[in-house]
Amino acid sequence: MKSSQKLSLCFLFFSFFLQLLRACEVSHDGRAITIDGKRRVLLSGSIHYPRSTTGMWPSLLRKAKEGGLDAIETYVFWNAHEPSRRQYNFDGNLDLVRFIKSIQDEGLYAVLRIGPYVCAEWNYGGFPVWLHNMPGIEFRTANTVFMNEMQNFTTLIVDMMRKEKLFASQGGPIILAQIENEYGNMMSHYGDAGKAYIDWCAKMADSFKIGVPWLMCQQNDAPQPMINTCNGWYCDSFTPNNPNSPKMWTENWTGWFKSWGGPDPHRTAEDVAFSVARFFQYGGTFQNYYMYHGGTNFGRTSGGPYLTTSYDYDAPLDEYGNLNQPKWGHLKELHRVLKSMEKTLTHGNISSIDFGNSVTATIYATEEGSGCFFGNANSSTDATISFQGSEYVVPAWSVSILPDCKNEEYNTAKVNAQTSLMVKRSNEAEEEPASLKWVWRPEIIDGPIHEGKGKFAASQLIDQKQINDESDYLWYMTSVNLNEDDPIWSDNMSLLVNGSGHVLHAYVNGEYLGSDWATYGIFNYKFEQQVKLKPGPNQISLLSATVGLQNYGPMFDLVQSGIPGPVELVGRKGDERIVKDLSGHKWSYRVGLRGMEDKLYGTQSDNQTNWLSEELPTKRRMTWYKTTFKAPLGSDPVVLDLLGMGKGFAWVNGNNIGRYWPSYLAKEDGCLTGPCDYRGSYDNNKCLTNCGKPSQRYYHVPRSFMEKDVNTLVLFEEFGGNPSQVNFKTLAVGTACGNAYEKKTLELSCQGRPIAGVLFASFGDPQGTCGSFTKGTCDAEQDVLPILQKECVGKDLCSIQVSEEKLGKTNCGVNIVKRLAVEAVC
Repeated sequence: MKSSQKLSLCFLFFSFFLQLLRACEVSHDGRAITIDGKRRVLLSGSIHYPRSTTGMWPSLLRKAKEGGLDAIETYVFWNAHEPSRRQYNFDGNLDLVRFIKSIQDEGLYAVLRIGPYVCAEWNYGGFPVWLHNMPGIEFRTANTVFMNEMQNFTTLIVDMMRKEKLFASQGGPIILAQIENEYGNMMSHYGDAGKAYIDWCAKMADSFKIGVPWLMCQQNDAPQPMINTCNGWYCDSFTPNNPNSPKMWTENWTGWFKSWGGPDPHRTAEDVAFSVARFFQYGGTFQNYYMYHGGTNFGRTSGGPYLTTSYDYDAPLDEYGNLNQPKWGHLKELHRVLKSMEKTLTHGNISSIDFGNSVTATIYATEEGSGCFFGNANSSTDATISFQGSEYVVPAWSVSILPDCKNEEYNTAKVNAQTSLMVKRSNEAEEEPASLKWVWRPEIIDGPIHEGKGKFAASQLIDQKQINDESDYLWYMTSVNLNEDDPIWSDNMSLLVNGSGHVLHAYVNGEYLGSDWATYGIFNYKFEQQVKLKPGPNQISLLSATVGLQNYGPMFDLVQSGIPGPVELVGRKGDERIVKDLSGHKWSYRVGLRGMEDKLYGTQSDNQTNWLSEELPTKRRMTWYKTTFKAPLGSDPVVLDLLGMGKGFAWVNGNNIGRYWPSYLAKEDGCLTGPCDYRGSYDNNKCLTNCGKPSQRYYHVPRSFMEKDVNTLVLFEEFGGNPSQVNFKTLAVGTACGNAYEKKTLELSCQGRPIAGVLFASFGDPQGTCGSFTKGTCDAEQDVLPILQKECVGKDLCSIQVSEEKLGKTNCGVNIVKRLAVEAVC
């Protein structure tokens, strides 16, 4: 290359770099967010930096941009960044500045939802638990102690962003910020103090003068200059509380979260697209997907309680960062069409036609031309409408978009994107699972269950939050003296514990008595077991285990965790029931487990000896297991299959990949027995799968957690399991199916590997779904399978124009909408 060419390329790069760093003015009017005075159609997606790894960020952001997004939205997680008061952590995947700069590097905008209450199915809604234990505090209300702490953290984040010049007014990517979160749903519970608090939040936020607008989602009385926004499945009917605020949707729920004991929720690509198209049909100009990539609740970050480690959310990018097809591709096409109409949607005069039976047309007219939306919100009946001399068929529960008001460019019910069926392959770097050689050692519980000595004591049962959430585990220990003359003494005595821990393990005089646990949504339970006591002192030891702290609801911070009591001994003499309340006894407390104190999960622990290799126990409670393994070959995402284990934690090379609980099966009924019908309003109880199976069997192990040679896996098993079944797998596209309509382009990809073969192809009205396609009532006159095999086999990506010119004439009638269906293997 000539030096002049090099200089020219350098100049172009430098000019592009300067353009990225150029300060811009972000404002708004009643129609749209404006950037440098230009009204914008903005498409955003939520990606939470702690739910992935720094190594994953570039790929996630690139795929988001390729999917047609303009912006990335993230919460800021207070408890992750300030785990102890005034002690901060912004390292690793908590490096917020690095994440925002990564967004900028990809040429995307950022929406920073500081909160600092986030909800987000995150432990304690993002609040640090030490906050709960400050004297005189009340959360999310006009309380000086709380407001001082909230302002301190908010100021910290704003100053950090300002110092790094990350606000758009400084040349950075942040175009919007949010204060508080969904408070309007709760405000009435706080009375006048709630209104005073939200006014204070607005004044505090505005005082920072960050040069970009502030948002308040789900806050219908948001004080100016805050912009109130909508969250939900559908926001087409939402109207801002100020005529100068644009219609904005900060959370379009692309799916739903999973709970232990719950099946898998799914939301179809057709319905998500329908919700987006209706929102823009009725005046929306900013829309954010929650989530665009859900990711993983590593460590103890999942909230709830009882929410799984996976936070996949059925998002367009799955938990591991793969394209969730067809959702990603179907929305990408919608984004392209909406962006092509930006000027029309943000400047056009709006008129509408009501055709009846939930069928409408909305016309955006400018001097340059017009764009149209034809919406059919009827959940069962297709509509044929006449408009400007032409007829259009709009399927039930769909929106057609005509950028020129003449030609249908997109319909939400007509999915042209490929469908990917993912497969899990065994670890090719290892032999079969039996090749994992395990060692083990027991969790040392003799002290707590025999001696009952703890680190502190109280003459009452404490809320487990009083230990500042240092561990899931807290021992409650007391001794009770009885003799045979005691009124409660009988041959039929029981121990009764009211718990909300959310798991309880009970021991009496060193013997295991039993365990109990809650179900999602009902976290209080009564544990009662018969017990044999002896004259004299009796040691009662209760191990409480939390499974994520409450993250949502009015005064959610006051929901008790641990053992609220009462704890009672119950004696029975005939029909008489005699109760001895132990709640006011002196209780001794021990935080955490011995193995966690000794860091048995770590690679550099001083306590790596005394592991046993003989007689590997199974179904043994309170047991540590350890093995080594080789990282799976290739670059596909890695999952840990924990089928056969009970409940506990898993670490890879000292990295906590989260709570596991594969023994908790999803409910038996309520799941789909056939394809999901996208038509009709969606909620999280529609389109369920995985009934009767483990709520979560597979656990994400990011590649960055593993070394190239030898890796260590440590499990702490709480209930009892069989580690011999544990193994690693890689996740990849196994089958890629296309189902594209005539005049569209079908694209097939195996996401990083060549297409190995094409098993099925039909151009006509093929029936069935991916993996079970059959030919329909009509088909192409020539066999199209060889055409697809020639075009696709051996290629990373193939594109086919769906037309008779390419595929040949068909014997289909004029009323049949022709499609090409293809099934390829990877």
